[in-house]
Amino acid sequence: MYDIIIVGAGPAGLTSSIYARRAMKKTLVLEAVSYGGQIINTLSIENYPANPGISGFDFATKLYNQAKEMGSEVKFEKVTEIKDNGDYKEVITTKGIYETKTIILATGLENRKLGVTREDELIGKGVSYCATCDGAFYKGKNVAVVGGGNTALEDALYLTDIAKIVYLIHRRDEFRGEEALVNNLKNRDNIKFIYNSNVTKLIGDDKLEGIEVTNNDGSKEDIEVSGLFIAIGRIPENENFKNIIALDESGYIVASEDCHTNVSGIFVSGDNRAKDVRQLVTAVSDGAIAACEAIKFINKKK
Repeated sequence: MYDIIIVGAGPAGLTSSIYARRAMKKTLVLEAVSYGGQIINTLSIENYPANPGISGFDFATKLYNQAKEMGSEVKFEKVTEIKDNGDYKEVITTKGIYETKTIILATGLENRKLGVTREDELIGKGVSYCATCDGAFYKGKNVAVVGGGNTALEDALYLTDIAKIVYLIHRRDEFRGEEALVNNLKNRDNIKFIYNSNVTKLIGDDKLEGIEVTNNDGSKEDIEVSGLFIAIGRIPENENFKNIIALDESGYIVASEDCHTNVSGIFVSGDNRAKDVRQLVTAVSDGAIAACEAIKFINKKK
């Protein structure tokens, strides 16, 4: 029987585990893929207090090592279901069943897909969702980035130092991302902006060779690219909990700032929670709050 099981080993989940272990609670972290969450794809973190310029991978690795050194148990297993049995919960994974007094859901977000034909087929063959992971494969080649938020702008900026030409494709006539990023991009001589357009077709047999872009007026254009980086947002990974946890219309877990869900003893932390600001600093804040609330919940039961 664990005191706290944390689902997800991103910044929120790992922070929760550190606080849980400081309170000497028996803690298990379950992660489906790898530690770090989305932050590992960030080349340089510039807005985290007191540590500007650290890479997302280095930040995540330090956090993971800190959690392990504190005594957190980490297992790489995908959680498929949770059950509320009153005084205790069951967490069911692809490898086993675990019992716990409390749960913290810190599953974060996953990449939103374009939804065009052969998108999944060409992942790793020209289609990518991580410029910092895969950008180096396209040195001196033409690439395209789809999106209008900060992630898309940061990806395009990163790729201008690697690729020959970077096409930045956005469905609207202005970007949603920070003005500073837009201005920085406009100063690069190998960026081409394509507004009011969507990628509607992937061209190529065994690998990506180009894309079809359709303008809002219906006109189409084929563009020769070797890489397509999709940055059109992310969706919360809460699907496996929808039968027990209250979600909003977008799939985010409904919870107040104290990170309590609608189920007693189950808490949420990080980007999969319904909230206005999703940043690294708010994820670790959620992690601390959720753990402290879980600790109080356990101690009251004694």
